[in-house]
Amino acid sequence: MTSSAANHVPAHRIEGLERILALLDAARRIVLTTHVNADGDAVGSEVALALWLAARGKHVRIANPTPFPEPFAYLVPDRALLVDAGDARDAVEQADLVVVLDTGEPKRIGRIFPLVDGRPLALLDHHPESQPAIPADAVVRDPTACATGELIFDLLRLAVGDEAWPAGVAEAIYAAIVTDTGSFRFSNTTPRAHAIAAELLRRGVDPEEAYRRIYGTVPLRRIRLLRAALERLEVDERLPITWITVPRKLMEECGATGEDLDGLVEHARSIEGTEVALLFRETVEGGTKVSLRSNGRVDVNAIARQFGGGGHVKASGILLGAPLEEATARVLEATRRAVASLEAPPANG
Repeated sequence: MTSSAANHVPAHRIEGLERILALLDAARRIVLTTHVNADGDAVGSEVALALWLAARGKHVRIANPTPFPEPFAYLVPDRALLVDAGDARDAVEQADLVVVLDTGEPKRIGRIFPLVDGRPLALLDHHPESQPAIPADAVVRDPTACATGELIFDLLRLAVGDEAWPAGVAEAIYAAIVTDTGSFRFSNTTPRAHAIAAELLRRGVDPEEAYRRIYGTVPLRRIRLLRAALERLEVDERLPITWITVPRKLMEECGATGEDLDGLVEHARSIEGTEVALLFRETVEGGTKVSLRSNGRVDVNAIARQFGGGGHVKASGILLGAPLEEATARVLEATRRAVASLEAPPANG
């Protein structure tokens, strides 16, 4: 598949994308939002769309339920695009249209959902549909897309064809795709993902600079946290499960933030023989955030949904109100059941 093949938008997406384009064309003031603890795909998609819309004369603001992640601040040429969560109400009330990116679940947009509920809304997401779902006037939801950034690419392709994009758009889409595919090593890496990447490079993306910005520069506190967290890595005695627990006190001792935990669970997943890896992190409020990763045979999305979480088959998350020790025990029990079922003999009859 060549980079030109990237420009052929999958037929089953076209109708939905055209409806969203019509809404964007009709709106003058637009607010973009995404899920709590936004990742590279979420913010890359937001910034790419925001820059393109702003260049078309739209008044655009990004209003997320949690702070914009600093590792991706380089994508934002003007911080005026970003609205603090405390000011989101005014931005939403003044908007003609709200666009939700990279999630379709009401609880995943946190404090933003009560503000946008019932307002004109469009949604682009590459996760499987869940219930309840955010009600929207136009929806493009396609789990075959490698990232929501792929859907933004298709939206722009339909809108302007081969025309040039505003500065920064290609870099933002590239960040979305490269992070959600794990630098093109996860199973959601498709031939079209590589073709789109080739097209983005043709449009001026410097892959070496993108790597340096996203992965190649980390604060010292992150290395200190990694060292301390790996000392807390545990391996199940019977089943191929590994996990790391990170209490709040450890975060404070290292001067770390939640962003410094990005990628930590991959160290547990990389241990030979592991089927499922988990990262348990104590939140400021005393709850527990859980990241789940599968090496292929276990659907961690199914595990996460038992606790109100969700995501992908091989990468999901949970946010529990329970203390760290209790949450760890509960989620590990469910994980052990799922992994043990792989080895169980089929039932008779």
